[in-house]
Amino acid sequence: MNHPIKASPVGGKPIVARRDNPVPPRWPSYTGNSQFVGTSPSGRVTVYVDPSLGGPGLQNAQDLVSDADRVVKANDTLFGTTGGPVSVIVFALGGATDGTGGVDHIGCDYTTGAAIEVCASFGNSARVSALFEAEVSECSMGGNLCGVSTGEALSRWCAAVIGNNALTDFATAPQWAVDGMPDYVNQTDPTDQNADSTGCGMAFLSWLMSNGYGLDQIAQAMVSLGDSGTLAQLYANLTSQGAANAWPAFLSAVQNLPNGVTNDDPFGGAGRPAQLARAPLTVELAGKIFAAILTDVAAGKSADQIVASVRALGIR
Repeated sequence: MNHPIKASPVGGKPIVARRDNPVPPRWPSYTGNSQFVGTSPSGRVTVYVDPSLGGPGLQNAQDLVSDADRVVKANDTLFGTTGGPVSVIVFALGGATDGTGGVDHIGCDYTTGAAIEVCASFGNSARVSALFEAEVSECSMGGNLCGVSTGEALSRWCAAVIGNNALTDFATAPQWAVDGMPDYVNQTDPTDQNADSTGCGMAFLSWLMSNGYGLDQIAQAMVSLGDSGTLAQLYANLTSQGAANAWPAFLSAVQNLPNGVTNDDPFGGAGRPAQLARAPLTVELAGKIFAAILTDVAAGKSADQIVASVRALGIR
């Protein structure tokens, strides 16, 4: 199940928690030497790399060790559950080293799908993190949704939100629009490889989020519906309106878009408040944020650098 996803760069110095070299799992397709890189501080994510990739691949893997706990904790928030341990290998999936090889795993839970392959993305480690989230989100679907169009759209949206709009260069919603906007709201396509059905799902979830439904609400409702659930049923569960209203209301909204469907978030759903639940802002944390801002201002740092400092404290 490949998920070609793009993310924005991750800053900061890698934090590599090491232990004795573990025995790597059986990977879905990789058969080369698995070089152990490190385990995330929580112990939940163990990262390997194909040593033939050299320094750029090792940097991707080290950065993933540093970022993995952020990803899995954010994923836990979306699904309202705590995921299990996983192992990940960074290599040239499909021969690519720019992330376009996507990501793969065997199963759709933390037992059968815990061995994850992620395509290397030289010079852009956040792309690796976003790819990683695509498969972690599928593990959190508990055996549901993974492999059908609704689950594919959900996993891409999880990667987009947690990976900072990571799906832009592999958008499928525009293709769905070009192909006449077939109705995959009232039916679920039993594949994750159809751009039309995935694209319909991407646009539909964008529409729901633009109407104030958080991705966490959406994810948990979709898991409850399971493989046979439709986007129309999701709409009915979230809005308390009839499922029959979903398609005409969505289609009307699409037809009234001023610029049409040009990306996977045509309604700007990702820009709505609180796609991820936020921790309460304690007095102690507020003090740390204020001190960090003052320090950065005194040092003459740019606005982007100041924002990065605040985010490093766990504020998104």
